[in-house]
Amino acid sequence: MSPSPDPARRSDSPPASGPSRRRVLGAATGASLAVAAGAAGSATAADLPLLGTYDVVVVGSGAAGMTAALTAAKQGLSCVVLEKAPTFGGSAARSGAGIWIPNNPVILAAGVPDTPAKAASYLAAVVGPDVSADRQRAFLGNGPAMISFVMANSPLRFRWMDGYSDYYPELPGGLPNGRSMEPDQLDGNILGAELAHLNPAYMTVPAGMVVFSADYKWLTLAAVSVKGAAVATECLARGTRAALLGQKPLTMGQSLAAGLRAGLLAARVPVWLDTPLSDLLLESGSVTDAVVTRNGAPGLVRARRAVVVGSGGFEHNAAMRAQYQRAPIGTAWTVGAKENTGDGILAGRRAGAALDLMDDAWWGPAIPLPDQPYFCLAERTLPGGLLVNAAGARFVNEAGPYSDVVHTMYDRDPSAPDIPAWLVVDQNYRNRYLFKDIAPTFAFPDSWYTSGAAYKAWTLDDLAGRIGVPAAALRTTVGRFNSLALSGTDTDFHRGASAYDHYYTDPAVLPNSCLAPLWLPPFHAFRIVPGDLGTKGGLRTDARARVLRADGTVIPGLYAAGNASAAVMGHSYAGAGSTIGPAMTFGYIAALDIAAT
Repeated sequence: MSPSPDPARRSDSPPASGPSRRRVLGAATGASLAVAAGAAGSATAADLPLLGTYDVVVVGSGAAGMTAALTAAKQGLSCVVLEKAPTFGGSAARSGAGIWIPNNPVILAAGVPDTPAKAASYLAAVVGPDVSADRQRAFLGNGPAMISFVMANSPLRFRWMDGYSDYYPELPGGLPNGRSMEPDQLDGNILGAELAHLNPAYMTVPAGMVVFSADYKWLTLAAVSVKGAAVATECLARGTRAALLGQKPLTMGQSLAAGLRAGLLAARVPVWLDTPLSDLLLESGSVTDAVVTRNGAPGLVRARRAVVVGSGGFEHNAAMRAQYQRAPIGTAWTVGAKENTGDGILAGRRAGAALDLMDDAWWGPAIPLPDQPYFCLAERTLPGGLLVNAAGARFVNEAGPYSDVVHTMYDRDPSAPDIPAWLVVDQNYRNRYLFKDIAPTFAFPDSWYTSGAAYKAWTLDDLAGRIGVPAAALRTTVGRFNSLALSGTDTDFHRGASAYDHYYTDPAVLPNSCLAPLWLPPFHAFRIVPGDLGTKGGLRTDARARVLRADGTVIPGLYAAGNASAAVMGHSYAGAGSTIGPAMTFGYIAALDIAAT
């Protein structure tokens, strides 16, 4: 049965004419003041205090917003960053901070054989017709300069993630060793007291260790791999060195957010925390003000030139997810920053903006653990595990790009739904590999079992009964999988056919590092749901990051970047960092365009 029509093909757009300055729509968050068009007795823009006037007002302090603000400041424009949360960094601070930008100076210096022609061919093949060629060119053409700019105007430095393949390396221009990079280690002391306001990481690094994203694949193998053990030792040595020097070492998203914030401090750009956006005001069709709540009261922040919306996606807005995305969906399975409730997208829509890609997200299989969802990377790829659906059958290449796995989960046959799916592994797998942050052979927390996120049984039949799939089907599926694993060739779903499939695997397993049979009881099953890093649909923008109406005309004074805008990656995902790389690039593009206009 075919899935329902793709909501991304719809353009959810209000009339082209936006509200006037005295027709403020919405409500000031955290305050009782109603600001509604035509409402009897309600306040208008004239009643709101002016909190400040700047050339550029940036909404959101994630990677997109802080890059835009830093660029604007260095172009000689006065700027303020408005942040809803009590912390800065948004989802970027919680992330592994992979950054995918072809032909940037860091990866070229590392010897990556990239060229503009390769990058253009690859991105076009990945994205297809969903995103205009001029937006693709804008990203590829400005990304390298953005990285050079950030390194020149902040303490950030970057490292190539050697071997982390592009997600579709077999496509024209794809690189099996990858284009992704990540921030280098940063000393949090550079932020002084401001470090206390950094949004915490999604997963904490073990005490005393300094870990990069590129280390994770080897730490997973530390119990069975010489290189894995050596990487673990190096992570500990880095931590020891930092402690001896009195440093507060930051890596991954913590490093990225702290480095950008340090750049803003040096450029004297204020960041107003606890200042949510309520709406945007227009005068003669141009955006002129942001309505915010500050210190518990509503007010206006005036933008002489433009507002840049970098406020993130709508992953924590249940109503929006229900409206735009396929069921089952909700807010409990995302790892995006909890403040991301689509405020900037909704304000832009009320100002006349068109929306695109609202059905999609930066998907990935997740285990709904009782404290927070766990976004699975290595766990579903390591040899000795497979994914099954409600019928007890495999339905996907488990080692494929995580967004593809979830797209497949949604494109399901209702007679045998793939949501939830189950990751089934054996005890041999558990004896060899780190799972989340649980060391090999160690027991999982009781809460995993009582919450229904994990099950354990001594036979496949018993396990099938516990997870509600047909026992005979599960036995048949595992038997078939085991025969494919022993041969080294997955003729059913081609696991291991792509170089990408082999990144989070065990090189010691032959003939295919992705595949190993399940044979040693007890057997384990983990509930798998469609998690995400954040939504990827939002305000429609052009190659200059200007927000567009449904008729293609520009809303003067309004720009967007990051997950508040429709992604330049369309419905796909080019490589690790396809969220942050474009977010920073289009924040940079927006600020340059504002300065030049």
